[in-house]
Amino acid sequence: MLSYKQLMKIGQRFLGLPILFKYGYNWSPMYRRSTARITAVSDDLFTISIKLPISYKNRNYMSSIFGGSMFAAVDPIPMVQLMNLIGGDYVVWDKSAEIYFKRPAREDLFATFTFSQDELAQIKAQVAQSNEIDFMKVTQLTNKDKTIVYCDVKKTIYVAEKEYHKEKLARRKQKKRSTNKVERSH
Repeated sequence: MLSYKQLMKIGQRFLGLPILFKYGYNWSPMYRRSTARITAVSDDLFTISIKLPISYKNRNYMSSIFGGSMFAAVDPIPMVQLMNLIGGDYVVWDKSAEIYFKRPAREDLFATFTFSQDELAQIKAQVAQSNEIDFMKVTQLTNKDKTIVYCDVKKTIYVAEKEYHKEKLARRKQKKRSTNKVERSH
């Protein structure tokens, strides 16, 4: 079975990354379950917008949008967006996430995910200096005109030079083997 990453590479040739990103997410079973939909993707992938409509599929006991749907609508996008922006010489992983609910959401919610050229250059410079970094990206779910914030989602994203990360994993495996040998000899 093809992975999402392989499907992205194949589909990108025929559709282009922005179209593939939008429809790939919207048709993906894992994202569809959040009940959110990507509504727009800029040609350069620096801006992505979503809508999380309130419906019977995501309404909780209190008739507001279920917090899990709010989190799932935001969760995968910043990491995958950054992976596609920064290029194949880097490893990008979600490291942690926090969600801060501010008020019950009883209307459709919207979010915009943005990266700037400066932010991307800063990430690359920090990784070049330290080999790996953690940085935080905050996304807000709001009403349509962005006057009411319903929640903040803070994502800590790990970025490392690919070669450094491979060496780090190899050292970790070697250390684990050494520890297992010592334990077996006792």
